[in-house]
Amino acid sequence: MLRIEGLGHRYGATEALRDIELTVPEGQLLTLVGPSGCGKSTLLRCVAGLIGPSSGRVTLDGVPVAGVPERLGVVFQDYSRSLFPWLTVRDNVALPLRRHGLGRAERHAAAARMLAQVGLEGAERRRPWQLSGGMQQRVALARALVARPSLLLMDEPFGALDARTREDLEDLLLGLHRAEGMTVLLVTHDIDESVYVADRVVVLAPGPGRVRADLPVRLPAERDQIATRGLPEFTELRAAVGRAVREGPEPGAGPGVAAPPRAGVEP
Repeated sequence: MLRIEGLGHRYGATEALRDIELTVPEGQLLTLVGPSGCGKSTLLRCVAGLIGPSSGRVTLDGVPVAGVPERLGVVFQDYSRSLFPWLTVRDNVALPLRRHGLGRAERHAAAARMLAQVGLEGAERRRPWQLSGGMQQRVALARALVARPSLLLMDEPFGALDARTREDLEDLLLGLHRAEGMTVLLVTHDIDESVYVADRVVVLAPGPGRVRADLPVRLPAERDQIATRGLPEFTELRAAVGRAVREGPEPGAGPGVAAPPRAGVEP
């Protein structure tokens, strides 16, 4: 469904990514983890068509990505700035449906159904700034899913939330993934999260970013925050991911770690 071939990217003289090779089958939930500056968010933006790679290519269903693809959903790290504060929660969620030519009533009905799915029934007429951080991120997730994307990209979506809210949204993501059958690529710094939600974990090495480890997750499909994290298989895989993340730059990786393209955003 998603193929990344020989992908590299530079910000001026700084090499952010080098020779990334990944194939993601339809319906897989893949987490991308690695130390700061290894190019996780840059890779996500290349897949989204928000930036063009310096080398290599990305294809979706065999079609090269040149610009933002149709049927793509994106959930950004900074949910507070990705929502429009002057629009209601319902209108924020319904916004992507304008591209699909739906009438106002149809858009509102679809948004209401999606908000109910993420546990925000009754919040349709509120403004984003009237909601907690966790509720705002649910709105952002509902907006990304309302058009039924075939590919969902998530860039550190739960990183700014408290532990309990983060766990609740991890479980919400797993439930929606099972229900919708979409392909998901999720960037995270959290090693436990990378294992808990994933079918597969890919670890990037820094300086420049390259694939260091590609690990299948063999955990039960039905997961529980307490029981699953207590399984020996979870502990073993978490340790393997942690070791891969903590290794130093690979020999011959070259000098420097990519600088972020704008303040406060990791490349």
